[in-house]
Amino acid sequence: MKKLIGKVAIVTGAAGGIGEATARLFLQEGAKVVATDLQYDKLNGWVSELAKEGLPIVACEHNTALQESWVAVVNTALTAYGAVHILVNNAGIYPAGATLINTTLQQWEHVMAVNLTGPFLGAQLCVQQMVAAGGGAIVNISSIAGMVGGNGPAYSASKGGLRLLTKDMAVELAPHGIRVNSIHPGGVLTPMTEGLVNMPSADEILKNMCPMQRIGKPEEIAAGALYLASDASSYVTGTELVIDGGMITR
Repeated sequence: MKKLIGKVAIVTGAAGGIGEATARLFLQEGAKVVATDLQYDKLNGWVSELAKEGLPIVACEHNTALQESWVAVVNTALTAYGAVHILVNNAGIYPAGATLINTTLQQWEHVMAVNLTGPFLGAQLCVQQMVAAGGGAIVNISSIAGMVGGNGPAYSASKGGLRLLTKDMAVELAPHGIRVNSIHPGGVLTPMTEGLVNMPSADEILKNMCPMQRIGKPEEIAAGALYLASDASSYVTGTELVIDGGMITR
């Protein structure tokens, strides 16, 4: 039986990678999906094909760092499907090669705005709709960088912040029937990491860091998001689901 029948889900950062894989899987599992991304043309390229087939999915251009952009996305969900039950905060940016010394204040603030303020804004608006719907689920895509260091100051801090924001929201929202959990991927082949993985030395390093000796697939993270968004995890909130092939065990 499909796991998300009757649910309306917003999935951010869905132009490719983990977001696209999650939106597609949720659709397969019976959800009505609002897929969002700042890269609208890329997003709409695959969404429009599914919509033409009559599947319940719409694409929205979305800057997750702006409150007014979130308002537009939530209004789209309400206009199209009448409710919001699930939010997957997946949109994020990774400044490759960033160090404490070379990170400018502007870069720091931009990473924080997208990776941390965005999920905060989205939760604020979607929670109101989830309460009206009688409950819901928020899944925040963090990173193992939110648990261990070495990934650049802004990225690590933003993902660590998202880890604890998740826990705080879980405590506050549990009485309203809203569960909030975070996923912490390791190395995953996405548009954001393709450049790094295509470098033979970097690819070798990533595989050597992982006991399973391979890079993760977006679909493997999407499967975790499906679990946390569905009733299969009805007694799970405030937890961290690490999907990293064992990378942080070393």
